[in-house]
Amino acid sequence: MAQPKAIVLRAAGINCDNETSHALDLAGAQVDRVHINQLIGQPSMLDQYQILVFPGGFSYGDDVSAGKILANQVIHHLHDTIRAFLDRGNLVLGICNGFQVLVKTGILPGFDTRQSHVTITYNDSDKFEDRWVYLKPQSDHCVFLEPGRTLYLPVAHGEGKVVPTDDAVLTRLQSDHLVAFSYVDKDGEPGPYPINPNGSVLGIAGLTDSTGRVLGLMPHPERHIHATHHPHWTRGAGPSECDGMTIFNNAVTYVKGHL
Repeated sequence: MAQPKAIVLRAAGINCDNETSHALDLAGAQVDRVHINQLIGQPSMLDQYQILVFPGGFSYGDDVSAGKILANQVIHHLHDTIRAFLDRGNLVLGICNGFQVLVKTGILPGFDTRQSHVTITYNDSDKFEDRWVYLKPQSDHCVFLEPGRTLYLPVAHGEGKVVPTDDAVLTRLQSDHLVAFSYVDKDGEPGPYPINPNGSVLGIAGLTDSTGRVLGLMPHPERHIHATHHPHWTRGAGPSECDGMTIFNNAVTYVKGHL
């Protein structure tokens, strides 16, 4: 197909839209940054895109709760539009605050849109966590992932603890392979804080849906797309391919091959 097109949504308080757009551009997508009000006013514009991204930041200052106001805008104005977008086989990515939006709209884990089955709440540490973490892929069908490749990415959040509403939801997340990433140590093993920086149940760092075409994660892949982003780059310790780029590269590659 022609060059894949990605839309990165903006709203008051979003502050990672430029970095996310840059990562998608590096991956080979044509990228537009669009304000949420513009999309609400003209929802048909989404028809021209194949990748929709809710980037990180603090949408509307997280004044009610993280991502809640933006999620309500999506529920009340864009629910059917995004549902149709997904039904056409397109991709949705939510990063940090964007992940919070996806769970509060019900887009993730996708059991029942408009209704939330997972929440993302305050870190167990009761403080903002800004550190690098290891992520182990868990899902066998998420198109954004590279099976077997552990990623090293930064987190930056005060509300990152993933909690299912009940044990039945947790069981379904596991049985349907909807846990996309879990926090691990450098050897790929789970562990307590700070390996799990927020206390997420089962160390959940990201979720996908049954199609594998929706991904939400708390760490920031757009903050590790150049070698100099790695905290040990001056010691030559970073990988030859920056870990964050795998998610954006896989998204663009999927679109080129399937749409």
